[in-house]
Amino acid sequence: MKIALAQINPTIGDLRGNSRKIEEACLSARREGADLVVFSELVLTGYPPRDLLYKPDLISEGEKALEFLVEGIQGPAVLMGHVGRRPGETGKGLTNSAVLFHQGKILAQADKVLLPSYDVFDETRYFRAADHPVVFEFSGVRLGITICEDIWNFPGYYDQDIYHYNPVKDLVQAGAEIILNVSASPFRVGRWQTRRELGQYIVHQFKLPFVLVNQVGGNDDLLFDGHSFALSASGEVIAQAKGFEEDLVCVDMETGKGEARPIPQCEEEEIFRALVMGVRDYLHKCGYHKAVVGLSGGIDSAVVAAIAVKALGAEQVMAVSMPSQYTASQSISDAERLAHNLGISFSVVSIEELFEQYKKTLSPLFPGMAEDVTEENIQARIRGNILMAVSNKLASMVLSTGNKSEMSVGYCTLYGDMAGGLSVISDVPKMKVYALARWINRGKEIIPQAIIERPPTAELRPNQTDQDSLPPYEVLDPILEGYVEKHWSVERLIEEGYDSEIVRQVARKVDTNEYKRNQAAPGLKVTAKAFGSGRRNPIAQKFRKY
Repeated sequence: MKIALAQINPTIGDLRGNSRKIEEACLSARREGADLVVFSELVLTGYPPRDLLYKPDLISEGEKALEFLVEGIQGPAVLMGHVGRRPGETGKGLTNSAVLFHQGKILAQADKVLLPSYDVFDETRYFRAADHPVVFEFSGVRLGITICEDIWNFPGYYDQDIYHYNPVKDLVQAGAEIILNVSASPFRVGRWQTRRELGQYIVHQFKLPFVLVNQVGGNDDLLFDGHSFALSASGEVIAQAKGFEEDLVCVDMETGKGEARPIPQCEEEEIFRALVMGVRDYLHKCGYHKAVVGLSGGIDSAVVAAIAVKALGAEQVMAVSMPSQYTASQSISDAERLAHNLGISFSVVSIEELFEQYKKTLSPLFPGMAEDVTEENIQARIRGNILMAVSNKLASMVLSTGNKSEMSVGYCTLYGDMAGGLSVISDVPKMKVYALARWINRGKEIIPQAIIERPPTAELRPNQTDQDSLPPYEVLDPILEGYVEKHWSVERLIEEGYDSEIVRQVARKVDTNEYKRNQAAPGLKVTAKAFGSGRRNPIAQKFRKY
């Protein structure tokens, strides 16, 4: 059997556009002589559709779109994810399903057995779980059909064992000869390798070939990296699709011959390509084509600008420098040099006069009071207003530039540097931002070396540096990784060797700045735990253990 792995980038709810992509992929697979085309999980609606599933029109229109595809696609059989209906006397009436059809007829429907409800997943909110997976014989081969989470129940390849049932074992006992998995597995650094290692574990345990087709593209804060693959019964990679791009690769399961695309060579390449894809998809799927970035002359805005140019093209990106009396001339010149290297438009708008007018206007409210963080925040908010004005006037989206380290501890200003439509690097720790900058410069200098080498500063008061308010990022980032991503306690972090006072200070800042993060622009998830849909901490709470 020759199988085509059809890795496409669906848009949530775009039934017509997604159907068109499915048809085009099937035509390509037909030209390649494929017997079966496999698509990703819920490919017709896009994943995750979330509360759109409560709209009856989406379900009925999805059924019409599926019927259209079943009747219209000629050539190879198709296995694709869609929203099914299995109404009963009790429970949810919808299923996360995969349907197999050929020559105008639906041959089988498999419903997802294991419904994840953790981190970014909330499938028990919408779907009824199946009791068992489905084996179906097609073209003389018994196909074991699984949907994403159905394979994630093997010790050592999952964060914790939360299911009492293993669908893959059931399929093997039912006589499956190939395990197929239609998937929408979100990106995080190294996840594509974990998927492949899990597939090889399954193959080595059951001595069966394995095919996984994963969604690609960005949908809100979630990124899907693709990296679909096929394994022979000996665990050899016999097909490998691209990462972060649409792709179609074919594999002959009898001969073990297939196409294999290159894979990422380092974490920085993974993160950069994921963020580029995320920016492009977020803007385009929201109807935008242009972006504006406030270039401060610092490392964060430099990396965001480089990502935006790769995602949208230089002609679609505008940079604005907004100096105050505290801004060093080097900051402006570095920002201008970066804009020149990227080929983007660059404007300078001084905020000094506006800042002085703000202080004059507010002075009757603050008689005899010294300047403090209030005046620092005013500067940030003036800049946010300018960028939003550009956004309104030029129909462009503001890309905010705060990194994860700053967002974690609240070293950011509401309605100021947090203003924007998308927070590009809000899940990238500061030290990893530097690593990204060096990777961007691997062939030639794009980000001026002076930006990389200069101590980070917000330049909101004379001679300010980030370390006036924060521990060194080399110290801060691993503490944040433990506290935010790994859920380690303060005591555990201290036991790991971190300074007790610094740990308590950092934990306090993380906990007391939840209200800021809840008002931030959506960010793009690249780590195990981002400040987004997978983190649901209350804002008004008083649990403290430090």
